[in-house]
Amino acid sequence: MSGPAVMALCGLLVLYVLRTITTYTRLRQFRGPTWTGISNWPHSIAMLRGNCHEWYAEVNQKYGPIARVAPRVLITSSPEVWMHVNNKPGYKRSDWYYKATRIEYRRDNVFSQTDNVKHEQRRKQMAPGYSGRENLHLEESVNERLEDFLHLIRSKYVSSDREIIPMDLATKVQYFTLDVISSVGLGKAFGMLESDQDVDNYLQSSEEGLTIGHNALALGFSWLAQAPFIGRFIAPSPKDNNGFGKMMAACFRLVDERAASSTDKRSDMLASFMRHGLAGDELRTEALEQIIAGSDTTAGAIRCILLHIMTNPRVYVKLQREVDDAVRDGLAPGPGKGFIAATQAKQLDYLQAVIREALRVWPPVANIFSRDVPPGGDTVLIDGESVFLPGGVCIGYSAYGMHLSEKTYGKDAKAFRPERWLESDPAKLAEMVRTNELTFGHGKFQCLGKPVAQIEIGKTVFEVSEVISHVAEKEFLTFGQ
Repeated sequence: MSGPAVMALCGLLVLYVLRTITTYTRLRQFRGPTWTGISNWPHSIAMLRGNCHEWYAEVNQKYGPIARVAPRVLITSSPEVWMHVNNKPGYKRSDWYYKATRIEYRRDNVFSQTDNVKHEQRRKQMAPGYSGRENLHLEESVNERLEDFLHLIRSKYVSSDREIIPMDLATKVQYFTLDVISSVGLGKAFGMLESDQDVDNYLQSSEEGLTIGHNALALGFSWLAQAPFIGRFIAPSPKDNNGFGKMMAACFRLVDERAASSTDKRSDMLASFMRHGLAGDELRTEALEQIIAGSDTTAGAIRCILLHIMTNPRVYVKLQREVDDAVRDGLAPGPGKGFIAATQAKQLDYLQAVIREALRVWPPVANIFSRDVPPGGDTVLIDGESVFLPGGVCIGYSAYGMHLSEKTYGKDAKAFRPERWLESDPAKLAEMVRTNELTFGHGKFQCLGKPVAQIEIGKTVFEVSEVISHVAEKEFLTFGQ
């Protein structure tokens, strides 16, 4: 090797060492696992193992409410800090995380957008459609899909003394949420519940796409899909036969069909988006994102709630008693008389306690959702003590560390006990509710689909609780075990 080449390599090595030292020094006040101050690999390994949410909680428990998980990445289990980060101007979504969630080549959706001004503008265009203000048939559409869901269970999966008919409830729940979001979002259900199958392999395509994206992010290769020239050949395309590409083709076809018709005859989410200025590629991009994000997260929430009901006979009996009392007292319709209204479901205290508790002990979305600290840094409060966050770093969300906190929820925080939501004094309950609401995000970054998800969850848990009687007494499989 020639002298100039050696000198160049030595120079690069010196720059790397200096940069590593500078980065390490900037966050030296925050402790973390070995090597996290100089390497991303501990974080990458946790992501590849699929248990980074548990690792974040362990890190916070050992090193404090703000800890280090990578050279430039902090994680917090403090609800107050996370609310502050999501409320205060100057914080923005981190490019390293959110650009990796792009589905299409170099095209942002409302979730992947990291520019605060553009993000706020897009939220304003989409919020009326998600809130139901411009979709007067939102709850009616959910009821129609709920009818399909219950009909599928009752017509094909009712066991008897002579025959046990197993059912993959997790898959059926996702059929339900995909049919709901396609119905309220695109104006036409995919038809998964009707056919009892993964129509056009939507689920398979979504799972493949999410797995590829997750692994690329963990290994630090996600930027390749957005890189000039080569990115367009790596990123998903409607021409692909699998992964997100296959789902893109089907979704874009439905969007184009809907966009060609009037927005006055039927008002669904897509019609609302169009009335507020979304068209063409922007409309297709947001429709695709709502299908992928809206179905998977809500399905996860419903699954975890039903699982905890089925595996806790005491809770099931108390919930069933409240359901029966509500029907008897005219607070909810009886069998064959329609479905409970979302407003009625919110009035049932134990039902809401069960929902909150299940989402607490098993948050359906436990991603880091990293935020960049403002360039000039910021000061946050931890137990009344000021802590300075330097600019040029980012801070993320430790879902399990936050929602399983003994400080907030008591010594039995890891236990599933809905009664805690009915026993706490008003001040403590308000603190618990504020923290629990963070499962849907907060402030300018709160999930747009929260109203739709809450309607689905409340109605589904109430109605399905009638169908799953006696399941708690039988053996069943979870996670293939």
